[in-house]
Amino acid sequence: MPAFCAHYSVEDIAEVARRDDLGDETPVLRASAAARGAGYDSLCVPLTNDRWRARWRELCILDPEASPDKLAIEQRAEAWREKPAFFRDEVTISRLEEAESLIPLISDWLELDASDDWVRHDAEIALHQELAYASYLNAPCAILPPPSNRTQVGSYARAINACLARIPFMEFSVRIPIYDPASVLPPPAPSRAPSPVESQPPPSPLGPPSMPSMLGGSPPESGMTTWEMWDTIRTICGYNPRLTIALDLTPPLPLSSSVLDQWLAEPVRHLWLPASTFIANAKGYPVLTKGSQSFIRDMMKLQPNVILSGTRAKKHMRGGEAAYAQYVRHLEKTSPAVKAAQTAGTVENFALGYQDYLQAPLQPLMDNLQSITYQTFEQDPVKYRNYEEAIYLALAEWPNPEKVILCVAGAGRGPLVARALRAIERSKREAFVYAVEKNPNAWVTLQERHSKEWGDEKVKLLYGDMRTLEIPEKVDILISELLGSFGDNELSPECLDGASRFLKLEGISIPSSYTAYVAPLSSSKLFNETRATKDPKSVETPYVVMLHAINILSDNGGGISGTCGPRIQECWDFEHPRKDAALTEQGLPLTNSHNTRSAKLTFHIPNAGVLHGFAGYFEAVLYGHVGLSIHPDRMAEISKDMLSWFPLYIPLKDPLYLPADSELTVSLWRLTDVRKVWYEWYAEAFLPVPSSSVHSPIWRDTLSPMSPSADNSFLSPVISTPTFVTSPLLDVPQLTLELPARDTDRQREGVSLVKISQTALHNPGARAAGLGCSV
Repeated sequence: MPAFCAHYSVEDIAEVARRDDLGDETPVLRASAAARGAGYDSLCVPLTNDRWRARWRELCILDPEASPDKLAIEQRAEAWREKPAFFRDEVTISRLEEAESLIPLISDWLELDASDDWVRHDAEIALHQELAYASYLNAPCAILPPPSNRTQVGSYARAINACLARIPFMEFSVRIPIYDPASVLPPPAPSRAPSPVESQPPPSPLGPPSMPSMLGGSPPESGMTTWEMWDTIRTICGYNPRLTIALDLTPPLPLSSSVLDQWLAEPVRHLWLPASTFIANAKGYPVLTKGSQSFIRDMMKLQPNVILSGTRAKKHMRGGEAAYAQYVRHLEKTSPAVKAAQTAGTVENFALGYQDYLQAPLQPLMDNLQSITYQTFEQDPVKYRNYEEAIYLALAEWPNPEKVILCVAGAGRGPLVARALRAIERSKREAFVYAVEKNPNAWVTLQERHSKEWGDEKVKLLYGDMRTLEIPEKVDILISELLGSFGDNELSPECLDGASRFLKLEGISIPSSYTAYVAPLSSSKLFNETRATKDPKSVETPYVVMLHAINILSDNGGGISGTCGPRIQECWDFEHPRKDAALTEQGLPLTNSHNTRSAKLTFHIPNAGVLHGFAGYFEAVLYGHVGLSIHPDRMAEISKDMLSWFPLYIPLKDPLYLPADSELTVSLWRLTDVRKVWYEWYAEAFLPVPSSSVHSPIWRDTLSPMSPSADNSFLSPVISTPTFVTSPLLDVPQLTLELPARDTDRQREGVSLVKISQTALHNPGARAAGLGCSV
């Protein structure tokens, strides 16, 4: 659950110090007690006061030329630079017990990104001095001032990176406004009479006095959003896991904006909510706008620390100080992510503790699974319910009135055998089941269930590898549960190549087909997790992950060039039984080359973001209209709350920055040789530009390959991708994914794609990870 923190300013601390009814404790301890009494978990206070600011300005900012003792001031300044230290009356906290459950605020007037080199130099010394003092008091986290000068954001980041290296263990949280109000404010209406004062957007109450320069005073060529400033800072700091965000929600938020989704993939540790952000409802109680409500509900899945500021100022008629925290707690309780996590039987509840946790995909072909692993997957009622329904429909529609022979290939501990027997009973068909299993340990469990539950009249057990085992007779229906998070990543195609020889010519395979899907994602948490082991192979290894703190970067638009596909795109598919296969006398494929696949997909990236990897999903048709899906847009209709599969995370070694309205081309390959199967992947980023610009030397040799025109140039418009993407399991009009219509002729006229970046080829030759042995 999120924690709630009360922000006390220096003035609030001074007011507490003047009161006589709070005992003999220090002002900070009094404030802490008052905050706990008001229902808060902790206190957030400035580490220093105005005396420290005055001394620093006297030493570092004020012009010594105007002072008669210029030399003395310079000597004092040099002495401070050599051995920086506080006087007792310059800090608000001095005791260890005062720092318990307290978050210190670093001085917001420190200009770490000032245009003046000496000011930046002395501000960095002061920053280190304050952080060292906070570390001395055992503060686990400190909140840093926001950047205020876009042109010097690199200097700001470099100073923080130096402090991260010099001060271990402490977490640094950068205060960042959620967006720049100046970027969305409409331009002022032209006036005939010049205004004597240039208008400025209102500064954030969170920011330092120089905040207006960040919001509106940057040079025209500096168009960085606040997220892009954060991305610069964390990149320069090497994605240090001790660097987090204190997200300032002072600006009013739009009701829905994909731009805000960027923050869901970032390490947001604190939400800063001033009382001025709240509005009064009809009864006078403080509430938030609908846009802010929606965003906070979404953010609650990250369980941030909510810092409420100015709640004692009586800005609203009713409710008092406690009303603000009560309202935010209400938003937390009504958050869809929180409610799902607290509801038994949901994927979110099942995955508690495993969000964004990297797990190696299972390799049941190579490894014998443990009983606890089988038990975990057997807890999934949705998967086995759908399997039973698919078997029942196949039996009900089987045209031959004679006995139906079924085979469960990969029986495990027997859940599919039990479901098959239930489907047989429902269909009232005469049938018999063969159960094939190669795991010698699971074989023991199968024998026990066979003797106690099934008997020889219904089931016959067969021990061995389905790819080489011989069975007594051909079967009508072949049933398997060999699917992985990406459909084929647990070698289902290779396994079923061997088992398909059990089938009669008109036989049915359950599943009959499955499709892999992919989407580009951003997640600083997953990027750091793949680097944590220091093993170079870890950044080229696909993982099974319950995706949580992520942002899908793509949208369903066709892009400026009109060539982009939907938000989540199909990679490849497999069908069983395979038709027209070249087989040996034993019914096995001559090679595994028929199971190689490749895909080249193009995504539209509407907002600037950083690509950290790809999310992989699958959808399977079991039989008829019955299936399984973890596709985010379709799983609720096909197999809601199915627990057996988390998505696949395909990482990148290095982040790839993607500007707004760029286009991402992703290439994936499923490859095989005589011993193994593996994936390789690669991505390129392109920026649409007017064709008239491509003759400039700066664009030459960077154009994306396009369809040749009549004059053999590569600048002609490209063919648009299809605008309809459907699922075979959702054959109804309202569930069809329809891309928005665009004036593609006008958009594509004179548009070319310029390549701006690319990744390395990942996992060539399975140097980091393979899916397992194919033979």
